[in-house]
Amino acid sequence: MKPRHLPLESGLAEKMRLAACSSSPRAWKGWGPYLSERQWGTVREDYSANGTAWDYFPHDYARSRAYRWGEDGIAGFSDDSQRLCLSVGLWNEKDPILKERLFGLTNSEGNHGEDVKELYYYLDATPTHSYLKMLYKYPQRAFPYNELVAENRRRDKGAPEYELFDTGVFADNRYFDVFVEYCQAHIDDVLMRITVHNRAQEGAPLHVLPHIWFRNTWSWRANGARTQLRLTQDGLLTEHADLGAHYVYAADSQDESPCWLLTENETNVGRLYGVDAIGPFKDAFHDFLIDRKPNALASTGRGTKAAAHFRFELAGESSAQVRLRLSRHPRTRPFADFEALFEARRRETDGFYADIHVRVKSDAYRARARAAQSRLRRYCHEIFRTFSSDCRRDE
Repeated sequence: MKPRHLPLESGLAEKMRLAACSSSPRAWKGWGPYLSERQWGTVREDYSANGTAWDYFPHDYARSRAYRWGEDGIAGFSDDSQRLCLSVGLWNEKDPILKERLFGLTNSEGNHGEDVKELYYYLDATPTHSYLKMLYKYPQRAFPYNELVAENRRRDKGAPEYELFDTGVFADNRYFDVFVEYCQAHIDDVLMRITVHNRAQEGAPLHVLPHIWFRNTWSWRANGARTQLRLTQDGLLTEHADLGAHYVYAADSQDESPCWLLTENETNVGRLYGVDAIGPFKDAFHDFLIDRKPNALASTGRGTKAAAHFRFELAGESSAQVRLRLSRHPRTRPFADFEALFEARRRETDGFYADIHVRVKSDAYRARARAAQSRLRRYCHEIFRTFSSDCRRDE
């Protein structure tokens, strides 16, 4: 019987996982960073009469309107068909909307074309997605949505772009570093770790909401099979006809359980189109937290979109951590081996890249190459999702 953790000082563990993927595509690559960075305002969701994708599905619609061909989120992770998805939601108690996805400009709004106006970095990744790490920088002040649009519209093509950093929203280190890591303990056993650092000297509040939800695949055809998330005594149970059942657990570093929020991944037709309808809707977490509407959430303990809600009062230059586990099998102690598994995967990743870069003498060049390969893998997945979505639509 093969040992659970192969020698950490070499890249053998990751190479054996790659070999397993060669014989079974659904092995370690069944889950990965397949979630789109941005689904709104793209050709993937365009049903406009004249092909005006940017106007047909703007950012303001994204929190309220169900996607058809894909999903998006910050630090996203999903199965290889984007049926069951994970990402991170944030709120600093200053923003006008819940931060669930990247904000950007459409082609007509940017003086150099469409552009995401955020600060985030893909830091590490293995080919099998056994370990992933990214950093998202979240301001403690209100996010300057209107300022970014107005100033970039004002500038002509000869002027530089007006970036998020130019707004001064990060002045005096008034921001959070949000590190999101994933590792796979085994096939169909995904661990997610969110570590937030308050970089300012003053204290600040932060809501951290790891999201888990099903892409809406049931509203587009008659009698479409509806998936389900439901609360259990220990967390969540997800049920899907193709993926089967998965158990979801969440806690902070002190083993405190979250308040679970549930809703439906359905379009809020009342907000967008003025049509009377009974929720809950896709934007219920925003309505609950920011608009203070407790009735926006699902009250039955069931839904198709859920979030584990944690609120922290972070003192100056302090940190907090949130943990989540998605497993095929129920677990009585889901976080007992959590840190050990992350450390093992990180060291295996070190060994894998050490073997690849064995002839590179400079530590700086090795670090750059490793980060570049991580970013390349992420963007290759994004390109693949774009073309595969178009192919499905053509069918």
